[in-house]
Amino acid sequence: MTQVSTIDHVVIRFSGDSGDGMQLTGDRFTQDTAVAGNDFVTLPNYPAEIRAPAGTVAGVSSFQLHFAEYDVHTPGDHPDVLVAMNPAALKANIAELPAGGIIIVDTADFTPRALSKVGYDTNPLEDGSLEAYQVHAFDLTAAATAAVAPFGLSRKDAARTKNMYALGLLNWMYSRPIEGTIAFLNKKFAKKPEIRDANIASLTAGYNFGETSEAIAFRYEIAPAPAKTGTYRQITGNRAVAYGLVAGANRAGLPLYLGAYPITPASEVLHYLSDAKSAGVMTFQAEDEIAAVGAALGASFAGCLGATSTSGPGLALKSETLGLAVISELPLVVIDVQRGGPSTGLPTKTEQSDLHIALFGRHGESPMPVIAAQSPADCFAATFEACKVAVEYRTPVLVLTDGYLGNGAEPWRVPEMSELPAIDTNLTTEVEGEYLPYARDEKLARAWAIPGTPGLTHRTGGLEKAPGSGAVSYDPSDHEEMVLTRAAKVAGVVRDVPDLIVDDPSGEAKVLVLGWGSTFGPIQAAVRIVRGSGRKLATAHLRWINPLPANLGEVLAAYDRVIVPEMNLGQLAMLLRATYLINVESYTKVRGLPLRQSELADDLNAIIDEEAAK
Repeated sequence: MTQVSTIDHVVIRFSGDSGDGMQLTGDRFTQDTAVAGNDFVTLPNYPAEIRAPAGTVAGVSSFQLHFAEYDVHTPGDHPDVLVAMNPAALKANIAELPAGGIIIVDTADFTPRALSKVGYDTNPLEDGSLEAYQVHAFDLTAAATAAVAPFGLSRKDAARTKNMYALGLLNWMYSRPIEGTIAFLNKKFAKKPEIRDANIASLTAGYNFGETSEAIAFRYEIAPAPAKTGTYRQITGNRAVAYGLVAGANRAGLPLYLGAYPITPASEVLHYLSDAKSAGVMTFQAEDEIAAVGAALGASFAGCLGATSTSGPGLALKSETLGLAVISELPLVVIDVQRGGPSTGLPTKTEQSDLHIALFGRHGESPMPVIAAQSPADCFAATFEACKVAVEYRTPVLVLTDGYLGNGAEPWRVPEMSELPAIDTNLTTEVEGEYLPYARDEKLARAWAIPGTPGLTHRTGGLEKAPGSGAVSYDPSDHEEMVLTRAAKVAGVVRDVPDLIVDDPSGEAKVLVLGWGSTFGPIQAAVRIVRGSGRKLATAHLRWINPLPANLGEVLAAYDRVIVPEMNLGQLAMLLRATYLINVESYTKVRGLPLRQSELADDLNAIIDEEAAK
């Protein structure tokens, strides 16, 4: 008889060939977990190749989910449960499964040829090499094929439903409802009833196998996590960005125009917004990155909220037009979903690789506000804030997310539009006398008139302008005044940047951990471990990188040591050293994966102990 065990959290990794549907399986399990009310964080991980070689370690795709009855900040350092759909998936992931971990493996492809392809001399399911784990080996492919036999599918199509069988089994094992996935399949395959019915049958068969078989002795329950009252949904960072752009344009009373070129891992922003025509959104899939940002800037000139989305290589190509946006002083929101570099680098892996290019990657004196999101759900708030600053200060604003945030998911409380602050567009519609397109308000934002407005004829472009009139000027004093004014305008955004908040419960910590962007989750999880050991540690997290919070220098000076974890070689640390002349210490990892919370905690413990011994 199956025993029901109550646990407070678990980390599950689904793994298989790129064509095995592991991303869909993980996403559906996450959706079902959201319905169950748990807090969660996910980490999709897949090859850059569209269809990597089947049955090879290089072709393995995985989806990791950490869910709990309390607030979680990371997808977990290691899986507690590994679902391996073939030998390659087992080979690629087994080293990360701790002793005692659960393995659910599909035995269908454990043939001598498949084993040899990934370097197994003997079958690991039979040679005793997995004795340290709880292994549940089933022919999931055969079971799924049998479950869908009544629907007349080809052998290949029938075998493809094995991911739904595995999903059903895991839903039973961790007490997840399957009704949401059934509704999803009904909608997704509405025009292909045989595929729809087969996948539902396979999902149900997997669930029922767990219910009726005694092959798995334990079933687990995890209570819902506490949450504020509201409407919640699962959201990825890329979808949150898209919603943030729509909300920002709505609160500004402007049409939204996205010009973009498909690039991993930012393409989904374009995909989501292309389905939002009913919300007044216009999208343009350009022939290249330069055309995409040019179209977006042109849309801003025409009275839209222009936006463009990209990743590191695309940001490099957009740099000249971003300089044009700076000198023409038009609102533009630039989304950079960072990935591993340089060049093509690691297209599907995460990295905080673009901070320096975001700050300095344009010729001339061309400052831009830069904001960094800290979690998938926070991508909405960061993007909305960028829209507000772009419109109210008449400037391009760059939003930094990354592949981990863009593809990862967590619960998101859906805000009411009335909860979002209004955005003061302040379009010029008429003037008495001569129209001065570069006349400025108290924020140093220039006037903005939609072309064609009677009496407000003006021109703009990449040549330097005379203050006020905007006439082309080569006068040295005009150029210096305009350069200083544009810099002062961006620096003035600090009036809307909240002071940095330090979390230092004891008030006695000597070490401060300062993060930015997606290091937020691993830092929070590591700090929880460090403080749980009785050590004192302060933490703070930067949202705004340009301008930096007004009190940052004071905060840095208050601690004996400042540690800055980053997924690069110390780009923020370099900026802080140069700005504040303080010996900021870098903690860097460039593995294409998020920081490991346990590794960071161990290193922070060592730093604190070293400081205490002085």
